[in-house]
Amino acid sequence: MINSIIQEVQDGTEVLTDGESVEKTLSIIELITSGGTAGMLIILLLFVLLIVACYIYFERLFAIKAASKVDSNFMNQIKDHVSNGKIDSAQMLCAQVNSPVSRLINKGLTRIGKPLEDINTAIENAGRLEIYGLEKNVSMLATISGAAPMIGFLGTVIGMILAIFELANAGGTIQMDVLASGLYTAMTTTVAGLIVGIVAYIAYNHLVVKTNKVVYQMEANSVEFLDHLNEPI
Repeated sequence: MINSIIQEVQDGTEVLTDGESVEKTLSIIELITSGGTAGMLIILLLFVLLIVACYIYFERLFAIKAASKVDSNFMNQIKDHVSNGKIDSAQMLCAQVNSPVSRLINKGLTRIGKPLEDINTAIENAGRLEIYGLEKNVSMLATISGAAPMIGFLGTVIGMILAIFELANAGGTIQMDVLASGLYTAMTTTVAGLIVGIVAYIAYNHLVVKTNKVVYQMEANSVEFLDHLNEPI
């Protein structure tokens, strides 16, 4: 009895040693291609979504950064021109700056002479258009962040179906090489979907924070401009 146990341990040690000598590595390309046609199609779709998400993120990030650049002395110059009655000079300055803040102020300048409420309404309407421009395509990031994991889970279901189908056709004998393709499809698509979803989610929230800063900047400068118009001469 003891001899048989010792023999089994020695056999297991030999198998382990042999296994270590033929250690197999799996590259990312091999991992993706091991999932079969269904897995590769889902991975390709997720890769396209990742490219789209990265493009939208960087395009909007540069646009928002450009929109947030306003000279700290801009509003002082505008107030000086308005106080001196040089409305044309103030409008020319706004055209030179070309930012959301300058466009809002320019809209208010074109309404000078009308009631303050009308000026405020004109600025608010222009502000909505500016915010819409800043948030252009950002909602697609939110869509991708929710859709990518669902697409990955779809690949998981497809992979499990393939694994069960192969198992059913194997005559009841469980062999890992038979199940491998379906399991690879299930796991790789899940991981890919989660990665794309996480990247898109982080990118979306970062752009939202950046956009809110620009919106706050527009509101602060608009209020400063209206307060100046409301000051007694």
